Amino acid sequence: MINLNRLNGEPFTLNAVLIEQVQSLPDTTISLINGKKIVVKNEASDVTGMITAYYRLIGLQRVHKEAGEGDE
Repeated sequence: MINLNRLNGEPFTLNAVLIEQVQSLPDTTISLINGKKIVVKNEASDVTGMITAYYRLIGLQRVHKEAGEGDE
């Protein structure tokens, strides 16, 4: 789970495993695997860093890299 902030500053927690894509449009927009989009106050680079840290924490980083999707 990662902690984010909505555009109005309200904090919320998101299950990072559900994230399909993170874009800057210019606001950071997170697309989930169910098609839902969430716009957040956090910078895209911060969100991707939180996702990577969460994947490492739960042991998913290795699977992510083996699938050719990791950037490290």
